[in-house]
Amino acid sequence: MTPEQVAAGCKPAVLELGDAFTRCPVTLRQARLLGISGWAFYIAGRAGALGDVRAETVAAALGFIAPEAVADGWDAALRTVRPMQVATVTLAECCRWGDENLDSVPGAGRLAVLLGRAVDAADATGMPLFAAWRAMPVPERTAGARVAVSLRLLREHFAGAHLLAVRAAGMTPLEAVLAGPEGEAGAVACGWPPPYPPVGPLVRRRLWAEAVTDRLAAPAFAALGPADGAELVDLLAAFRAHRRRP
Repeated sequence: MTPEQVAAGCKPAVLELGDAFTRCPVTLRQARLLGISGWAFYIAGRAGALGDVRAETVAAALGFIAPEAVADGWDAALRTVRPMQVATVTLAECCRWGDENLDSVPGAGRLAVLLGRAVDAADATGMPLFAAWRAMPVPERTAGARVAVSLRLLREHFAGAHLLAVRAAGMTPLEAVLAGPEGEAGAVACGWPPPYPPVGPLVRRRLWAEAVTDRLAAPAFAALGPADGAELVDLLAAFRAHRRRP
């Protein structure tokens, strides 16, 4: 497999598993323990690794969430807790979830190794969230925890690559969300208010942006080589199937 093919093959599982821990009730309970809303916990949890920056900087880094919605969550969190504290709690929850849900899955150790190599090889240029998260020390070292953290990091890497690709395609983040699989529902979830522009002319640009996203993410997977890259795709598919079982 080429690095672009590996990136494309890994992406669905990375996007799904990379934030699965954020929907865990135990993780969500941390917002209440910190004294902030669930939305503030989500925004500060994703962007807190950037440190004490302004909401405008966070909105630029997140990209696909409406700036007003970002500011609502970020500023609300800042009134109670430091962003890096929320990021530290989020990382600990990611490790806990991975240890509890992924460590016993066959192949976890091998998957942790392959994902770790991809994370280490990834180019962080123009991807501040990925760079900030990769610089944070990981508090747990079980295979499952390492898998979960690497998935989280690669999810931010893909998100950063997609934001660059969308802008290169001449699309706004809102247009990219509207042209995506969730359409207007996705725009509402990301805090963008209507009215919305027509989607039809945007679809071909978004498809081009998806291909460019894979190209930008490919260097992370080029470090694995064709055989290990194909193994990574297969392992991620198996882990995704395992998580979807009743």
